[in-house]
Amino acid sequence: MVWGPVIVEAVLGTLAFFPFLKHRVSVSRWLKKPLQYPKEAPNNPLTILLPIWNESKIINHKLDNLSKNITIPCSLLVIDSASTDDSVDLVKNWIKQNSSTFQSTELIEMKSRLGKTTAVHQALRHLQDSNSDGLILMTDADATISEGTTERMYGWFSNQSIGAVGARAIRSQSTGEEQQYRSMFELIRQGESNLDSTPFLEGSCMMWRSKALDLSILDLNSNADDAQIATAVRMGGLRSIFDDKASFEDVAPPTIEGQRRQKIRRGQGLQRLLRRQKSNPKLRDTGQFRKVFTSQHYMHNYSPILAFGVGISALSRWAMVSLTGMPTGLEAAVHASLGAVELFCLASWLCIRQGIRLPLLGKIGTILTGLEYLLIARINSFRGKSSHMWEQHSDTRDIISNQN
Repeated sequence: MVWGPVIVEAVLGTLAFFPFLKHRVSVSRWLKKPLQYPKEAPNNPLTILLPIWNESKIINHKLDNLSKNITIPCSLLVIDSASTDDSVDLVKNWIKQNSSTFQSTELIEMKSRLGKTTAVHQALRHLQDSNSDGLILMTDADATISEGTTERMYGWFSNQSIGAVGARAIRSQSTGEEQQYRSMFELIRQGESNLDSTPFLEGSCMMWRSKALDLSILDLNSNADDAQIATAVRMGGLRSIFDDKASFEDVAPPTIEGQRRQKIRRGQGLQRLLRRQKSNPKLRDTGQFRKVFTSQHYMHNYSPILAFGVGISALSRWAMVSLTGMPTGLEAAVHASLGAVELFCLASWLCIRQGIRLPLLGKIGTILTGLEYLLIARINSFRGKSSHMWEQHSDTRDIISNQN
C-alpha cells in the first residue's frame, strides 16, 4: 500500500542528492592535484575598485586597511551608489589627507542606487573608456584584507592562463551553520580550481585581468556580481581560481535570520547566473569547466525542487499510514527504515536552522538548509521578486565600527 510514495521518494531522493555525493567525491580527487604557484612576479598595473553605499560607519577603517596592507603601487577607484549618509564626504576627506597613498584616486558618484552589479559595471566601463589596463582588485567596504593577501593574489597573474583569483573569507560572529557552510564550499571551490576553474568567487576580495572580462555578459538586474565576473572570465578563455592562502576578514550577520536572508539573496543570484549561462555557446569550449558548471547548475536549480518533492512524498506516506494503519511484513520494514532516515534528516535540518552544531548532523543539515534557501530563492524568482537591491546588514557595520 505504501509502495507508491516509497518509490517516488526513493527516485526523487536519488535525483536530488546523488549529484552532491558525486561532486564531493570528484572534489576529493581534484584536491590531490593542487595548482603550482608561479615563481616569478608579474608587472601589471593594479586598480582597486571599491563599491560603497551608506558605509559611513566603516569607510575610514576600510581605506586605512587598504593603505596599510597593500604594498603594490596601485590606483584607487571608489564608486558610490547614491549614499544618503556622509560616506562621500568621508571618502573625499580621507583622500585629501592621504593624497600620496595611491598613484591616483577617483570617486564616481551615481545619481541613484541601481544595485551593486550596475555600480561595478559602470566603474569598469569608466576604466575601459579611460584606456585603463592591467589588473583590478575588487573589495567590499566591510572586508578587511589580510596582510600579504594582495601580493599573494597578484603573483598568480604571471601565469598567463589565470584570469581571476578569489580569496578565502574569515568570518567572525558566525554560527555553527555558517562555519560548516563556509568550510564545505571553500573546499569545493579549491577542488574545482585545481581541475580547471570555479564559477563562484567572493566579491569581498577578488582580482582579475581587465581585458579578460566582457562587460556585456553581466546581468545588471541580478546580484552575485562576483560569480558573474568569475564565470565571464572563464567564458572568455582564462581560468578563474580560488586561493585558500589569500584571505580577508569580515563579520557574518550575527543572527540566524540575518544569515538566512543573506544566503537566500546569494542563492537567487547564483541560480540566475547558472540558468542564464547554461545556454551560452562558449560553455562548450571551456574544457573541464563545463563539467563543474553543469553540476553546479543542477544542484542549485533542480535539486531544491526535487528535495521538496521528497518531503511531499514522505508526508503523503505518513498520511496514508495514519489513515489505513501500520503496514506489515516488508512494507513495514521499508516504512520504518525510511522513517529513521527522515528523522535523522529532520534533526539535522532543525539543528542547523537553530545554529546548533553536532557531530554527524552538521554536513547533512548544511546541505538541507542550503536546499531550503535555494528553494525559497527559486520561488522568489518565480514571483518576480529580485534580490539585486537588498537592505544592508547594519548590525555587521555596528560590530566592525565598535571593533575599531
